[in-house]
Amino acid sequence: MLSLDDKEYPYYLSQAYFLKTGEKLNLRKPKTLNEKIQWLKLYDNLPIKTTLTDKVLVRDWIKTQIGDEYLKPVLWIGDSFDDIPFSSLPNSFIIKVNHGCKWHVVVKNKNEYLSTQQTYNFSRNLFWGWLNQTYFGWSDFETQYKNIIPKIIIEELLYDKNVSFQIWCFNGKPLISRVFNGGNITSLDENLENINIKFLTENKYGVTYFIDCVDILKNAIDLSKKLSKDFKLVRVDWMVYNNKLYFEEMTFTPLSGFIFFAEKQDELQLRYGKMLVLK
Repeated sequence: MLSLDDKEYPYYLSQAYFLKTGEKLNLRKPKTLNEKIQWLKLYDNLPIKTTLTDKVLVRDWIKTQIGDEYLKPVLWIGDSFDDIPFSSLPNSFIIKVNHGCKWHVVVKNKNEYLSTQQTYNFSRNLFWGWLNQTYFGWSDFETQYKNIIPKIIIEELLYDKNVSFQIWCFNGKPLISRVFNGGNITSLDENLENINIKFLTENKYGVTYFIDCVDILKNAIDLSKKLSKDFKLVRVDWMVYNNKLYFEEMTFTPLSGFIFFAEKQDELQLRYGKMLVLK
């Protein structure tokens, strides 16, 4: 797939779409949310999206837009797993690559991690593989990943109550806020009213969110509105640690445009598709 000419993308994307959804992809007049995300992959692949998808480069942009107080502390950035200065790292941290999704290793106890040769070697092999491929090849033409120069980034491991937010912004408007708290997942509209939606792959689901998160959630929504103002669609992810809000990432083609709601799939696809204006 990586050797394809750009002109071939629509055909092969349509084939992938049919295999995953059982539906014909309408790129001429897309109506559903999934169809419109596929359209964005092909026809809205702005270079700035590559910069903001890069977990290293996005930090400078976030700093200029909303301030570095929302950035997670970085311990090291480099090109090779073998160059990681483990001796100078704290006891816990997370090792990531900057050009993929869920390509990371969590280290909760450095001494235990380094003393277990099998675990260490497995991580080393993982990062060798990740650094030598593009996530574009795995993501059904999410073109924002295609030209990212691979790097390793190590961050402090921030974890307490596992509170995080996903703010879905349509044409600069935060229309869906998803709250992840203690295993519960709650979806809210722009008025913070529960809209009782979940995705098919989600097993855990809650119908209430926690009052102590409201002010932080509202801040995340306000900041997401500012960050999303120049884009047709972006999901801005945040996490909370010690009651402080931290930026996670910007996702321009959520779930690669293969979104399956657990209930009312056709209705919700058309509803949110109508909210997303492409031109």
